[in-house]
Amino acid sequence: MKTPVIEFKDFSFRYKSQTEDTLHDINLTIYEGEKVLLLGSSGSGKTTLGNCINGLIPFSFPGEIKGSCKICGKETQEESIFAISNSVGTVQQDTDAQFVGLSVGEDIAFSLENDMIPRTEMLPKVAGAAKVVGMETFLGELPYSLSGGQKQKVALAGILHNNVKILLFDEPLAALDPAMGMAAVDLIDQVYKAQEKTVLIIEHRLEDVLYRHVDRIILMHEGRVLMDTTPDELLSSDILKENGIREPLYISALKHTGLRFSEKEHLEDLEELDYEKYKAPLQQAFHNVKIERREPEGETLLDVKNVDFFYGEHQVLKDVSFSVRKGERISIVGKNGAGKSTIARLICGIIRPKSGEVKLKGQNYMKMSIREIGRMVGYVMQNPNQMIVKDMIRDEVELAMKLNGFTEGVEERSEEVLRMCGLYAMRNWPVSVLSYGQKKRITIASILILKPELIILDEPTAGQDYKHYTEIMNFLEGLNRDYNITILFITHDMHLAIEYTDRSIVFADGECIADGPVYSVLSNDEIIRRANLKKTSLVTLAEHTGLNPETFIYNFIETERKARENG
Repeated sequence: MKTPVIEFKDFSFRYKSQTEDTLHDINLTIYEGEKVLLLGSSGSGKTTLGNCINGLIPFSFPGEIKGSCKICGKETQEESIFAISNSVGTVQQDTDAQFVGLSVGEDIAFSLENDMIPRTEMLPKVAGAAKVVGMETFLGELPYSLSGGQKQKVALAGILHNNVKILLFDEPLAALDPAMGMAAVDLIDQVYKAQEKTVLIIEHRLEDVLYRHVDRIILMHEGRVLMDTTPDELLSSDILKENGIREPLYISALKHTGLRFSEKEHLEDLEELDYEKYKAPLQQAFHNVKIERREPEGETLLDVKNVDFFYGEHQVLKDVSFSVRKGERISIVGKNGAGKSTIARLICGIIRPKSGEVKLKGQNYMKMSIREIGRMVGYVMQNPNQMIVKDMIRDEVELAMKLNGFTEGVEERSEEVLRMCGLYAMRNWPVSVLSYGQKKRITIASILILKPELIILDEPTAGQDYKHYTEIMNFLEGLNRDYNITILFITHDMHLAIEYTDRSIVFADGECIADGPVYSVLSNDEIIRRANLKKTSLVTLAEHTGLNPETFIYNFIETERKARENG
C-alpha cells in the first residue's frame, strides 16, 4: 500500500491582507515516490499551494487556514518551518534569492554548517552532493557568476544533505534557454529515480516538463483543483486552452487535422505516439501546400556590419552582420551568454562597437547621441518593474516626452498611445493596482510615445502563462500590423518564434550563425545544436510521418495565424 506524504483535506487558505480565500476546499493526496506536475495559469493558486507544502504558509506568509494540511503525517500548523524543511526541500524560481555562500562549495555546505557537522564529514558530503548534480568542478566559483541552469543545480545540491523525502521545484524552467530547460528536466528526473524522492514540479510550461515522464498532473484553476489525472487523459481533452495553458505544439498540429483523441491514447511521449494512425491525416492536411517566401519590402532601418565588441579583454560579439527592414517581426534566439542582450544594448547605443559599423536609416550612429537613437529605437526590458518610475499611469507614459524637452502635444500623444495600448480607461489609475501584463503595456506605451520605428523586447513573455502570453503577443502583433512598427524579440521561447515572427537571427558564442525564415532555421539540426536550441516537437512529428519538416512548420505557422485572425 502506498504511503501518503502530502495530504490536504477540506483545506482553504486566505492571506492576511486579503478578504477572500486564495485556496478553496483542497482535497488532495500525493504518495511516496510519485512525480507530480502542479499545473495552472498565473493566479490559479499553484504557488500558494506549494508554499503550504514547504511551510512558508503559515510561517512566512500568515493568513487564515481551514481544514488540514499534513506533511509526512504531521499537521503543518503544529510544526515549525525548520521541522518541515527536514521533510521538504525547495528550489525556488529565483535561485539568486536562495544563495547565501560566497562560493558554490560554501553554499552547498550551508545547511551542514547550521547542523554543526564536523569539517572532516562536511567536505565529502559537499563533494558528493555537487557530483550528483554535475557541479563538482565549480566548487570555488561565485554562485552569481553561473548560468541559470548551473544556479539551479547548486540550489538543488544544497537541499540534498537533509535527506528530505519531498523535492519541490517552483517554476524551474522560467529563466532557461531550451537546451538548459531540457537539462533541468533531465536532472530532476535523474535525482527522482536515483534517490527515490517524491517530486513536485510547479510549472505552466507543460510540453517542456513532459520531456520526461510524470505520474500525475494536478490542474489548478481559481484556487481549486480542477483536474487530478494522468498526462494522457489531460492531453486528450480540450481543457488546457480553456484554462490558460498552452498545448504542446504536436497536439495542436494533430488537432488542426480534425483528429480527436480518446483518453486511452498514449500522447505524453513523442517517441511512443501511434504515428501510423496520424500519418495519413497529416500528409493530407500538409503534403501539397507550397512555401510562399515573402521578402520584406520596407526600407532598411538598421544595418549592422562586421561588428565586434569586447567586455574588457573578453570578446562577446564577433564579426556580426545583419539588416532589419521596416515592418519586420524578427526573433533573436540562442543560448544564454550567446550575445543576444549585448547586441540589443549595442543597437540602442548604450554600448558601441569596438569595430564594424551600425547604421540607422543609412546614418552611422556613432555620430548620434543615446537620446537621438532613443527616438528611433525603443528598448523594453524583461521586467517592467525595472522600467517604471512614476506612481500614476499617465505620468509614466508622458515621462519620456518631458525628459526629451517636449512642451507641446504631450497630452495628445499620450492619449493616442494609451488608446493604442488599451490603457486609456485606466490613464488616471495608480501603477500599483495593475497586473504584470498591464505593466508590460505601460512600458511599451512609454516607449511608443516617442514614435520609434523599431522596438526591441527582451523576453516579453518570460514567466507568463498562456493567457497572458497570448494577450501581450496579440497586442504586439497588432502594433506591427496596424502601425507598421518593426519589432525585434529577444527570446528563449521557440513557441513565440514560430507563432509570431517571420524571421530568426540565431546567435552562438558571440557569432551570428543563421539568419532566415523561422520555419527554415528551426528545422535545421546543426543550427539547433550550435545555438543550444531545442528540436521542436513539430520537427519530430514531421520526421516520423514522412513530411518535410521545413514545409510542415511553415504550414503550421500559417494555420495558427489564420486561426488567430478568425478569432
